[in-house]
Amino acid sequence: MAPGAKEVTVVNGQPAGCEKRGEVEVSVKDSVAFYDRNPLRVQEELETLARNEAPGMGADTVQPLAPPHDGGQRFAAWKCK
Repeated sequence: MAPGAKEVTVVNGQPAGCEKRGEVEVSVKDSVAFYDRNPLRVQEELETLARNEAPGMGADTVQPLAPPHDGGQRFAAWKCK
């Protein structure tokens, strides 16, 4: 995890009273050769990558905008604190 990423919160709904700082799209390999990776592990890695990007945008909260698809996912970045 990047510096500052541990303090970034992942929320499922739009946070109230927060300022939107932008969006980030992250991706990982969701399959290796003919084997699909564990979807929970893929989602965890996507959240970690989004959390790594947030401090550089001045954000402290990320919100998934859609479920993971083909190893990629978009997140909204928010400044709440």
